[in-house]
Amino acid sequence: MSKATLNIVLLGTGTSTGIPVVGCRCNVCRSTDKRNQRTRCSALLNYNGNNLLIDTATDLRQQALREDIRHIDAVLYTHCHADHVHGIDDLRGFNVHDGNPIPLYATSETLTSLHKNFSYIFDQHQPSGYVPRLTLHPIEGAMNLFGLEVIPIPLHHGKQPATGYRCGPFAYLTDCNRISDSSLTLLEGLQLLVLDGLRFKPHPTHFNIPEAVDIAQSIGAKQTLLTHLSHDVDHAHVDANLPDGINLAYDGQRFSFEIQLQNSDENCYEN
Repeated sequence: MSKATLNIVLLGTGTSTGIPVVGCRCNVCRSTDKRNQRTRCSALLNYNGNNLLIDTATDLRQQALREDIRHIDAVLYTHCHADHVHGIDDLRGFNVHDGNPIPLYATSETLTSLHKNFSYIFDQHQPSGYVPRLTLHPIEGAMNLFGLEVIPIPLHHGKQPATGYRCGPFAYLTDCNRISDSSLTLLEGLQLLVLDGLRFKPHPTHFNIPEAVDIAQSIGAKQTLLTHLSHDVDHAHVDANLPDGINLAYDGQRFSFEIQLQNSDENCYEN
């Protein structure tokens, strides 16, 4: 094993509409606080020169330009909803950078949806410069991606499944409203938890903020950040009233942790 620094950037922390919401004139949508300006949910993990992207959010192009992202080595998908996948075409620019197809990792169900919804990408018989070059890889358990152990965390997103990910001391759990006991056991000893917390009112497929606070306190991460935030949530007001160790996430937020990389003869493999 070798030591490395895991650098995390929260690329987007907003719900499916993004914030400001088109046509809305509420106080949050008109706010000048940059923490209230939220692109769609996504995160980037950088370690040992590798960039691992979680979801291709609708705003991927904007996020990549803002953070000066120059290459993507692999993508992890949480589920197939539009705000988490519709930036997939923006991966084309990263193909130009290194000339290699980008591997996409997700559950078989999510990969089936990606293949169906973006058939113009995956059913190409001849290479084309007009679509990204991507390969599909089903997740069946813990993986070693470029030396980093990635543990999928099964989640409930209403009646649909979603997938969170644990990477060393960090876990990313967006789009969920229930976490099973078996998944909770995979979340012990976290330094940083990023967790769905849509708004204060109940929602059928997302944790609201009181629910997120309860589950965060039961998980007991050193720090928890609530993401997938709606325009009902004013950063300064809400953040100041959350319990110790729990805060609201915001776009561009960064964290770094020292981790141990696994040894591997290949860049990527699945267990």
